[in-house]
Amino acid sequence: MAYTEIDNSTDFFRTKLYTGNGADGQAITYDESENMTPNFVWIKERNSTSAHKLIDSVRGANKAMSIDQTEAERTHQYLADFDDANGFTIGTTDGGTNQNNNTFVSWNWKAGTAFSNDASSTSVGTIDSAGSVNTDAGFSIISYTGTGSAATIAHGLGVKPDWIISKIRSTTGDWNAYHDAFGATGRIKFNSTGAGSNNTSIFAELPTSSVISVGNGGDINTSSGTHIFYCWAGKQGYSKFGSYTGNGNADGSFVYLGFKPAFLIIKCTDAARSWQIHNSKSSPFNTGNTNARLFANLTDAEATNSSLDLLSNGFKVREADDLNTNGSGNAYIYMAFAENPFVTSTGVPATAR
Repeated sequence: MAYTEIDNSTDFFRTKLYTGNGADGQAITYDESENMTPNFVWIKERNSTSAHKLIDSVRGANKAMSIDQTEAERTHQYLADFDDANGFTIGTTDGGTNQNNNTFVSWNWKAGTAFSNDASSTSVGTIDSAGSVNTDAGFSIISYTGTGSAATIAHGLGVKPDWIISKIRSTTGDWNAYHDAFGATGRIKFNSTGAGSNNTSIFAELPTSSVISVGNGGDINTSSGTHIFYCWAGKQGYSKFGSYTGNGNADGSFVYLGFKPAFLIIKCTDAARSWQIHNSKSSPFNTGNTNARLFANLTDAEATNSSLDLLSNGFKVREADDLNTNGSGNAYIYMAFAENPFVTSTGVPATAR
């Protein structure tokens, strides 16, 4: 029996907590001994209000965007480079990533293989695309230039993506997300509390194993505008992108993942609520209603007022009728990455927290 496709999740995803030192060039080394060079780094200050910072190797270490804001990509040396063998180096004294004595969390994904698609030569898609892909982990970072007309864009995964995050880089615009639980034209905004909606000008059709179909909307396909996709496909025992229905009960919904989660985002799709983020290092134990959480659409500091247990095989919500995670009858989507699989390919089970 195949329990997992990936035995060691930290080959491809890691959470790192660190403290700022207010100086250029602070090296951030991951806690794990095996080396991993990231291609996508998401940083959030934990003990103070500041914008999220998203940096990737395709756009460059000196290019950052904030998922809680609509502003265009800005040039600033938040990271010095992506060349560290087992971590990254901060290239700034900026308060949002390196304020002296302040605490931070970074979530880090590995892609790694250069990707380029000339649509006219390959007949895959109608817009050229390029980026970084890891088919083993089901993750790609794809850059492209819009045309202003409905188009298809190669994503490099070789399988249909379950989750897509899109942002226009060259001007202001929303962070649009596609999730496998949506229909062909469904989307939801990361920088908003809003519910999901249908919009053919954003995601025009369901993605396929080779391309993403976009409409003519400015947020996703501005003529001559530069855009970025972050694409994920679920991998058994490592990542999952699913949905559930809240029960409004303190003995809340249990969601089976097939792994112990290291990172979890939840969003209500039929009511206006925030995007809630949990990670296992900020709250290493299940402690009733004092587990830590951040919000993707807010600059708020980390709060310890959440009742959600990260288990050896999934997660369980324990908040009575909290619309963020467990409103009675409300619909939720989630994205989750593993600390380790529930059972490895050799039959070793995960331990509870």
